[in-house]
Amino acid sequence: MLRRCGVVGHPVAHSLSPAMHRAAYVHLGLDWTYDAVDVAPGALHAHVRGLDDTWRALSVTAPHKRDALALAESADDVATLVGGANTLLLDGSVRAANTDVPGAVAALRERGIGELGTVRVLGAGATAASLAVAVRELGAERLELVVRDADRARETVGVAEQVGLRVGVHGFGDAEGPGETDLLVSTIPGAGLVDGLGADPGSWLDGALAVFDVVYDPWPTRVTSAAVAAGLPTVTGLDLLAHQAAEQVRLMVDGDVSAVVLRDAALEELGRRLGTAARDRSTA
Repeated sequence: MLRRCGVVGHPVAHSLSPAMHRAAYVHLGLDWTYDAVDVAPGALHAHVRGLDDTWRALSVTAPHKRDALALAESADDVATLVGGANTLLLDGSVRAANTDVPGAVAALRERGIGELGTVRVLGAGATAASLAVAVRELGAERLELVVRDADRARETVGVAEQVGLRVGVHGFGDAEGPGETDLLVSTIPGAGLVDGLGADPGSWLDGALAVFDVVYDPWPTRVTSAAVAAGLPTVTGLDLLAHQAAEQVRLMVDGDVSAVVLRDAALEELGRRLGTAARDRSTA
């Protein structure tokens, strides 16, 4: 019987999940398919209802993580805590899971980052909530959220306080500047960084002992490039993507695959895209 999985989001064409999951299936000797499906905001419930029984699981990305949790018949503790799911398991019922939290913890530990005290997060969406839980697991005691709109940070503040973090919320334009922190986490796409924080992301690295940029498109990101240039320990969006995908593979197909295999597949796909883009520019 055909078994199908995929990633849903909007937009989703940039996703590296197909490259990683297909590499996992090759590694595990599985004849499964995995595709990217663009699902408009608010349409996830209808999309899931319309899937036939060949579909076994979905990876879920923005803007559907909270909707994924809402439509599921059951959910794991992490998804319930952070208020969002990045995985839907379709096995007769719809079960939600969140692999962003264990993926983030594994990615940070892989780079030797732990024993955190204060963490600053740029942005306060569903990913920021997951990161709050992850850094608490690594010992963080205080979380600083830097946001464009403080009202939109309420859900993430609630999650952070629930796991025992002391939380402060600051606007992008706060005069006191970034200050010192054990870890700077950016969850904001490049255009949002430029619009909200200014054209020089390097200025936000001042006082940071390590950097975690969860964004990977476009690659490399401005924050990642600035962090590497500054010689800071750096966790990238590809690291997070690979580790959370390894956990998804375990849930979806009951098989183990190293995050290294998945990250290599993602890097290979990025190289192909960048090469294609360069060829297109050269022939324009």
